[in-house]
Parts: sequence; C-alpha cells; structure tokens
Amino acid sequence: MTYFSYSRVGPGHDRPRLPQPRPAEPGEWPKLEAALAVVNRDVTATLPGQDALVLMVDTRPSPPPGGIDRGQVHVAMPDGRWQGNQVNAYDPEEGDPLEPADEMTVLTVVAEAAQETVVELLWQVWPVCGEHKLGMHPRPAGTGADWYPGATDASGPPVWWCRGGRDGECHDVAPVGELAATLPGKQRRALRRELRRTERGRDGRR
Repeated sequence: MTYFSYSRVGPGHDRPRLPQPRPAEPGEWPKLEAALAVVNRDVTATLPGQDALVLMVDTRPSPPPGGIDRGQVHVAMPDGRWQGNQVNAYDPEEGDPLEPADEMTVLTVVAEAAQETVVELLWQVWPVCGEHKLGMHPRPAGTGADWYPGATDASGPPVWWCRGGRDGECHDVAPVGELAATLPGKQRRALRRELRRTERGRDGRR
C-alpha cells in the first residue's frame, strides 16, 4: 500500500525515514500515462462518481547497483493508495527499459494494475460483463479459455475478456478503453452528458 509507518528499532534509535510516495509528474512516464488515460475511460464509463486513477511513484532511499532508479510506479486511487505490483518492473543491471517498450504490453500491464487497485480498495468486482454479470480480465483479443500468460499465439490488442456463462462460451467484450460502447443506451447518453459537463467545467477553470 502507499503509506508507511516507522517503528523504533531500539531505545533512542528510529528507522531511517523512507521517501514518501509521490504523484508522477506530467510527462515523467509518457507511455504509462497514455495507457492509464485509456483505462480511465473505462473507469469513468463503469464506475459513476469515481475519479480517475493516478500514477504514484515509490522511490527507494538509495539507488540500486546499476545507479538508475526513477522509482516504482503504481496505479493508484486519487488519494494515492494502491494495491498490487508496479507497472514499470525492470532490472537496471540487465539493461531493461524503464517502461515496457511495446504499447500493447504497457496497456495490458496498466489495465491489470488498475483492476487490482479498484477491486481491492473499493471492494467490488470490476469491470463486469453486462451479459454474464461476471468479472472480466485484460487479455489479448481472440484468446480462448485455455489461454495462459506468455502464450506465443496471442498477439491481438488487449481487450476485456469474459469467461462466459455455464455454456463456457468465453468472449471478448470490448477493447480496453472502450467499455462505454457496451453500456445500454440510457447509460451511454447519461455518460456523454456527464462528460460534456466535465469538459465545460474544465474549460471554465482555464
């Protein structure tokens, strides 16, 4: 989780204070920011009243042996809390990039992290298939029930995938970022009105 408590390690001796997690600066993680903007469209569409998720950076008190450490980035609630793994996992000693190189990989990783944060901190299944009322998961488009992470025959863009009903008919519900298109007409219209109000309010503050 985000915030840490520090306990004493002996009489008159405190643990060194670790750097506090901080919001990512605009432009600091461009690929992760772009992916989160896509995922936040689904948050807005399916979680009325929920503010957009954010990127939080958790830095270490000293750099790793490779000498490069821009922190561990997590997908968090607006108040800075998160649950789950970082979205910029890399090993500087191995020469890995700071951000995943492939945009589809970035989008999948960010969608997975967003889902874990929402599910664990809001205590609800998200997102939910409107047809089967089951929780969905990000997967490459066109995968079957026997797909597994790392399968080499799945290279489609990430979608929200549902395992289906009792008949076992799994299916792709929508590309990540496009869940608004799956909403009933009344909800889609209400969402468009809310987005227009938000845009007008944003314009008025400029």
